Amino acid sequence: MNTLTKKHIIKAVQSAMPELIGEEAIKVVQTVLDTIESALAQGHRVELRNFGVFEVFNTKERPGRNPNNPEKTVVIPARTVVKFHPGKEMKAKVLLLKDQE
Repeated sequence: MNTLTKKHIIKAVQSAMPELIGEEAIKVVQTVLDTIESALAQGHRVELRNFGVFEVFNTKERPGRNPNNPEKTVVIPARTVVKFHPGKEMKAKVLLLKDQE
């Protein structure tokens, strides 16, 4: 499986918008990523139509067990996590990949 990096996204933006010169494409991509990150850091929901939704969730403290020592219970601390829920169109495209295998 291949990995898409920020560098690949910048190249895609440059090819789709040739009027953007090198540094401008980098600024556009970085601004979008910074905006999403900032909104999530403030606890906001980020909804990108037909792509998906990023949401911030707080997990509760809970007991856990070490598989190597199941008798001993440890406390897994509460934390904040970001979850992604794909949109309808993305789900459909990803399911097509499964059908091609």
